[in-house]
Amino acid sequence: QVQLVESGGGLVQPGGRLRLSCTASGSIYLMGWFRQAPGKQREMVASITSALTPRYGDSMTDRFTISRVNQKNAIYLSMENLRPEDTAVYYCAADPQKFSPPQIATYWGQGTQVTVSS
Repeated sequence: QVQLVESGGGLVQPGGRLRLSCTASGSIYLMGWFRQAPGKQREMVASITSALTPRYGDSMTDRFTISRVNQKNAIYLSMENLRPEDTAVYYCAADPQKFSPPQIATYWGQGTQVTVSS
C-alpha cells in the first residue's frame, strides 16, 4: 500500500504561479497529477516515470512542468501563468505499471485545491 500526500495548493491571482508537491510512502514506478474542476471529468495533467520520462495531457505542456526526485519518492508540478480555468482539485496519483481506465491509478492522494481568481 502506497500513501500519497499532496501540498502546495491555494489561492493565486491570474497570471501567477504555484508549485504542488506530492510525497509517496514508498517507491513506485509511475506518478502523476490529475485535476478535476466542478462539473467536469477528471483529466490528466502530467505523469512521470521513475526513469524521469514525463508525459503531459492535452494542452498542458506550455504552462505546466512535472519533475521528480526518486530519492525522496516525490514529484512536483510547477504551474505558471495560471488562468481561472485552471481552478480545480489537483490529485496526485501513482501506479506500479500505467494509468489506465477504469480506475486510472492504483493509488490516489486526497487532493489539493487550486483556485485562480482575482
